[in-house]
Amino acid sequence: MRAGLIATLISTGLLAPREAHAFKLFGITLWGERDKGSDVIDPVRYSLTFESPGSDKDLRKVLENSSLLLADKEKPVSGDLGVVVKAREDRERLIAALYEQSRYGGTVTVTVNGTPLDALPPNPTFPRNAPVPVSVTVDPGPAFTLGHVTLEGDAAGLDPAKYDLVPGKPAGSLVIIGAANRMVNDLKAGSHPLAAVADRQVVADHATNRVDVTLRIAAGPVAPLGPVTVTGSKRVDAGFIQKYSRLKPGQAYSPDELRKANDRLRKLGVFSSVTVKQAETLDANGAIPLTIDVSEGKFRYFGVGATYSTIDGAGLQGYWGHRNLFGEAESLRLEGSVSGLGQNGVGDLNYAAGITFTKPGYLLPSGTLEASIKAATLSTDSYDADTITGKLGYSYELNDYDTLSAATALEFARVDDAFGKNDYLTFSVPLEYVRDTRDDKMNPKEGYKASLSMAPSYEFLGSNVFTNLEGSISGYYGLGQEDRVVLAGKLSLGTLFSTGDLADIPATRRFFAGGGGSVRGYAYQGISPRNGNDDATGGLSYMTASLEARVGITDTIGLVPFFDVGTVSTGHVPDFSDIRAGAGLGLRYATPFGPIRLDVALPLNPYPDGDKYGIYVGIGQSF
Repeated sequence: MRAGLIATLISTGLLAPREAHAFKLFGITLWGERDKGSDVIDPVRYSLTFESPGSDKDLRKVLENSSLLLADKEKPVSGDLGVVVKAREDRERLIAALYEQSRYGGTVTVTVNGTPLDALPPNPTFPRNAPVPVSVTVDPGPAFTLGHVTLEGDAAGLDPAKYDLVPGKPAGSLVIIGAANRMVNDLKAGSHPLAAVADRQVVADHATNRVDVTLRIAAGPVAPLGPVTVTGSKRVDAGFIQKYSRLKPGQAYSPDELRKANDRLRKLGVFSSVTVKQAETLDANGAIPLTIDVSEGKFRYFGVGATYSTIDGAGLQGYWGHRNLFGEAESLRLEGSVSGLGQNGVGDLNYAAGITFTKPGYLLPSGTLEASIKAATLSTDSYDADTITGKLGYSYELNDYDTLSAATALEFARVDDAFGKNDYLTFSVPLEYVRDTRDDKMNPKEGYKASLSMAPSYEFLGSNVFTNLEGSISGYYGLGQEDRVVLAGKLSLGTLFSTGDLADIPATRRFFAGGGGSVRGYAYQGISPRNGNDDATGGLSYMTASLEARVGITDTIGLVPFFDVGTVSTGHVPDFSDIRAGAGLGLRYATPFGPIRLDVALPLNPYPDGDKYGIYVGIGQSF
């Protein structure tokens, strides 16, 4: 029986010396003293009594979550006046929370050291022999509903129900504020950059427990974009920033386009902050001027990592990069790794090294040029390969969801597999179309990603022509208001056509399946047709499918039961004569950079000498 467990720790960014008293991982203090923050001048502690009679469980939770007195009860405040200031702020927060919950008749009573808050002197003095007693009592009062809803000005023709303003429905303050903001946004989307709320009247009738709302919206004139100015740039060319934003003077004003410009500039990785601001007035030409304000981040970065596997031994990885090589966000990344330490002899270690250059906005603002050269040695259960690959590619964003890419690649491969030791020199033209509507690339809860690719190729040493055709689609569907359960599925298919035999195609281009991104529970590239000697040969077609139920247990921890299935065939169409399936359970831990994944999988019909289970660790969901 064989099993593998891999753990990885990666550190990125520039390292700067600083004093450290504790070690934290994902926000959890593992050892050392917890950070208590900066010292408080004249520290005064308080004790708190928090009551809310008449509140149901949900409302009480909302009130408790709104109270900073409750959240910070273990922290001292600065001076006796600090207690009073904090109590006054808390009262305002609690009143706002009641309004948000449609409770316009509620009251919040606060006493400090037994004295009502508003009866305290300007500079109170409290005994210091014990924490200052603070009492908060919240009477929520009745729930109010919406009464008459009146829309005036440029909102007069809008339907209040479209904005959740329906008489008889809850009259929460956030509903009313949100409705007005959505009306303004809808008018801005119609190229009215100066649209604003001109008047908002909210009148609560305590005799009927109803709230009458009057909203007046002023749309302002229709206006195109005016001059686009860039501020804050130092080493990144301002003209490139304006070009890459894709905001052009004269185009129709659209808040959505401003948001997209902000997002695409952030994704360049060269800025610590990006803000796209519009002027408060139109210019002399009736256009709205824009300012792109940026703050540049650190351009150089590096990282190191380590892995360990009971199957493959230890491994080390490292990389260095520069995000702004020539002043237009060109990136250069050098990376290398070695694995098999302690498991294989020096001559059998796996090595990889590569250098990648990327130039965004090449030729067109939506285009990206990428050039790379990579060398690697790879040892799998099915074959061993030493490769060196050069690639030059260009990708173009058709819109927010669709991307086309094309490249040329030249690869030399020395392969030791079921067909013996052979050399291959292959020129290919990879082509790909991707449509991606996922809401989150690392942890999607809705949407789908679909891709179609082909790679016409010519192998020089054997004068063989072949083409890989592949397609995949993954979809995500969240259940419940908070998407506590996400159903995820993926289907992948591929076929390969060649003028030669299977042996004339490099093993790196034949189809195999198995591993953490395929059929879990089986070795990487371990699922394959086999010859009379029981050696894996790879195939000309494949199909893999995965189903997952991603169940959130807490805000940070989730469980994922999963089922994977796959087959690889020697024909151009999968014949499903040898289907391999795996099932298991995964654990997810949410972090700011994506969920940490731990999957334990069992092969349901393992090979006689294959793994009996597999353990997979990584960052991000499995697909």
